[in-house]
Amino acid sequence: MRVDHSKVSELQTSDLLDIDPDALREAERVFAQGILDTMAGKQVLRAIYEETRVVVVMSDGSEYYFYGFMGESKGR
Repeated sequence: MRVDHSKVSELQTSDLLDIDPDALREAERVFAQGILDTMAGKQVLRAIYEETRVVVVMSDGSEYYFYGFMGESKGR
């Protein structure tokens, strides 16, 4: 896919979607919890912290990737 940079510079702020960061974090948390639920009973071999994601490698060779807006929440 080729991006027409002349069109990108013409974008107005009003043309962009408003994204609620808290809602995005919550959606990521729910998605991550779903993945974690599938890991029950499996053994973690190692976890690798990369620049944009965390990779969790299981003893059976499967890998799980966690991205984005996960973070620490106080009071939960």
